[in-house]
Amino acid sequence: MIHKYFLNDKYIVLDVASGSVHLVDELTYDLLDDYQTMSKEELIDKYKNKYEENNIKTALGEIKSLVDQELLFTEDDNSLDDVEYNPTNIIKAMCLHVAHDCNLKCKYCFAAQGNFKGQRSLMDLETGKKALKFLCENSGNRKNLEVDFFGGEPLMNFEVVKDLVKYGREIEKDYNKHFRFTITTNGLLLTDDKIDFINENMDNVVLSLDGRKEINDPIRPTLNDKGSYDIIVPKFKKLIETRGDKDYYIRGTYTSFNKDFRKDLLDYYENGFKKVSIEPVVTDPKEPYAIREEDLDEILKEYEEFSKDYLSIRKYDKDFLFFHYMIDLNQGPCVVKRMVGCGAGSEYIAVTPEGDIYPCHQFVGEKDFLLGNLDTGIIREDLRDEFKCANVMNKDECNSCFAKYYCSGGCHANAYFNNGDILKPYEIGCKMERKRVECAISILANEI
Repeated sequence: MIHKYFLNDKYIVLDVASGSVHLVDELTYDLLDDYQTMSKEELIDKYKNKYEENNIKTALGEIKSLVDQELLFTEDDNSLDDVEYNPTNIIKAMCLHVAHDCNLKCKYCFAAQGNFKGQRSLMDLETGKKALKFLCENSGNRKNLEVDFFGGEPLMNFEVVKDLVKYGREIEKDYNKHFRFTITTNGLLLTDDKIDFINENMDNVVLSLDGRKEINDPIRPTLNDKGSYDIIVPKFKKLIETRGDKDYYIRGTYTSFNKDFRKDLLDYYENGFKKVSIEPVVTDPKEPYAIREEDLDEILKEYEEFSKDYLSIRKYDKDFLFFHYMIDLNQGPCVVKRMVGCGAGSEYIAVTPEGDIYPCHQFVGEKDFLLGNLDTGIIREDLRDEFKCANVMNKDECNSCFAKYYCSGGCHANAYFNNGDILKPYEIGCKMERKRVECAISILANEI
C-alpha cells in the first residue's frame, strides 16, 4: 500500500509497510495511480499526450527499481500478526496521581476538575514510595524508568513530590534503575522555590496553557471564575528562562471554540515558548465545545496552514518545535513498538492516591478498567492481555490506513469513550492524525 499527496510544494509518496518516503516529480506521481493495473505500453499510451515518451520510460524504470528493492508497493509482513508484545509483562512508565484535586475549573476536563469522579484526595508519602518500589520491582532488566507526577494539580501536594524524588534517587541505586521524572502542572502554584526544584530535578515538565488569553481564560478559569492566563504565563516564562537545555512542553487543548488554533500556537511562539503541543478536545459530542465531524474541514485546513507558518519560522529558528510535526523517518522505534503505541495497560500504568492501578490516566475512575492495586499487584491479567493485543494488526479500521505505523492505532481511551471498544479507533481523531502525519512529512521534505 502506498499513500501519495501534494503539500507544501512537494509531491510525496509514502510506502506504508516499509516506511520509505519518496519525493517525486509530477510524472512519477501520476504514473503511480495506474502502475499496478496497467502494462508499460498502456501507461505510455495513457500519458504520452502529457509527457515525453522517453521520460515516461525512465520514470517507469525508476519505479520498478524501487519495487524490486521493496521500497514501493511493499506488502505488510504477516508474520507480525503473531508477535507477542511485552511477553514478560515489564512496566517501564508510571503516571503517578499525587493529587486528585485541582485549583482550576477547566470546562472540558476529563478528570472532573481533578477528582476523577471520586473524592478529592492527595497521595500520602507511603503510597508514593510503594508505587516507586512497585515500578522498580516490575520493570525486569529495564534500567531507565519514567515517572510523571500528575493530577489534578500535583503542585497541591508538592512536599510529597519532593520527598518522592529524594526517595527515588535513594532506591534507584539498590535496584540498578534510573528514574526520569516529569511533572505536569497548570502553573498557578509555581513559586521561585518550586521552579528551582523542578528545573533541578525534573527531566521534563509539561505546562498547561490553551493559547491566547481570550481562548484560555473562558475555558480554564480559576476556582473564583477569574482568568488564569495573566497569572501563569509570567511564571511559565520564568521557569523556561531558567531551565537551560532541559526539556519542557507548553501543552494546550483546542475545542470548537478555537478551531483557528494556529493563532494559539503562534501566540505560544510570540511568548517565547518554543516547544509546544496542542491537542483536540475529546468529549461528549453534546457539549458545546466538542469537536464534531462538521468541524473537520476547517481543522484539517488549519493544520496545513500552520505547517506553512512552521516552515517559515524554522527557516530562522530551528528551536521551534511542534510535537505533532516532529517525525523521525530513519531511527524511529522498532516495528513492534510502532504497532502498539503508548503501551497503556501493559508497560505503562497510572496509580491513584489510594494505590489503585489503571491502564492510563484517562481510565482512572472507570472501575471496569481497574487492573489491581499496589498491594495485590495486577490481578486483571485478562484486561492487561486485552491492552497488549490492542495493536494495528487487530484493528480492522487500521488495515487500510496509511498512518497506522505513525499513530499505532490511536488512543485506547478515545476509542473506548467514543465507541465502547478499545479496538475501534476514534474516527475524528484518526482523520486529524492522518493530516498531521502528512504535514510532518512535508515539513521534513522541505527541510532536507
